[in-house]
Amino acid sequence: MAGEKTEKASSKKRRDERKKGNVFQSKDVITVGVIAISFIILRIWMPNIFRFTKNALVKYISLIGTTTYINDRFIVRTFKDIAVTIFQSAGILFISIIIITIILTGAQTKFLISKETIKIKFSKISPLKGIKKMFSIRSLVELAKNLIKISILAYIIYSTISKVLFEVPKLVDVALMSGIKFIFSTILLLVKNVVIAFVAISAFDYLFQWWEYEKNIKMSKQEVKEEYKQLEGDPQVKGKIKEKQRAISMTRMMQQVPKADVIIRNPTHFAIAIKYDLELDSAPIVLAKGKDNIAKKIIEKATENNINMIENKPLARALYNSAEINHEIPLEYYEPIAEILAWVYKLKEKERH
Repeated sequence: MAGEKTEKASSKKRRDERKKGNVFQSKDVITVGVIAISFIILRIWMPNIFRFTKNALVKYISLIGTTTYINDRFIVRTFKDIAVTIFQSAGILFISIIIITIILTGAQTKFLISKETIKIKFSKISPLKGIKKMFSIRSLVELAKNLIKISILAYIIYSTISKVLFEVPKLVDVALMSGIKFIFSTILLLVKNVVIAFVAISAFDYLFQWWEYEKNIKMSKQEVKEEYKQLEGDPQVKGKIKEKQRAISMTRMMQQVPKADVIIRNPTHFAIAIKYDLELDSAPIVLAKGKDNIAKKIIEKATENNINMIENKPLARALYNSAEINHEIPLEYYEPIAEILAWVYKLKEKERH
């Protein structure tokens, strides 16, 4: 079918889609990347988290036995200490998550910021389109993917907790910090297992998103032709433009014929209009040249303006092939043209007398 999209998207199509904010990216890759890198940072930063938490707990547990009066200053100081402890413990993690998200998103979108994506489009809240999206291939894939994620997540949580569940009763007899370390290590083990499992899902999601994006931006053969016309120019339009340019050039050239000193012709096949101003020009200038019908028009224009004409078949043909309009004649024709111009000047001198 003519409208069937079977062709790969062109570079222009990709640039246009990018301007609209339609770029390829996998959110699962970003999610897994954030979790994985955050996990590594958490492992490295964990001793500091223990230290900050321990200092805060020791400080305020010790105050339980000595504090008899609580006022506004005490509450404000307490909240400040808690805020500082939280920032010291988790601040670097929060900042890292923001930076990682920006980097992973930018790596896929090439840091695209498009005005089109922030425009309000009422078509997006259309109930009909919403229903269509619910039963699209994308929605079904997303549903299947989410069900798989939930199932894997539930299994990992169950298997991880079941392995350490028998250790929980023993926490009653251990020190507070040991209990906290146990909880943190369990959480890290859980995150590690989740990351390993979700890497496979993110790889699948990346391939699916790439396949769907490429499919959506495919072009029909007609679209490829239309784009080619836009880039290269419609042949009909280009032809008309060239025709108009030729007409303008012809008009300008014919307007210069009355300024010529002499027309060298052959006798009707070629016509060359020559002008030479001793004070302004270093060599004779070709004002106009033409072949067949154009030559005929040059001769007619010259006759109307009483321009001297001379027949010289070899010279007319040679100048037509080698000389350019509004340029000096080639060096090898200086001598014959000089002789012709001398003849013209003699005729003009006789006419004056």
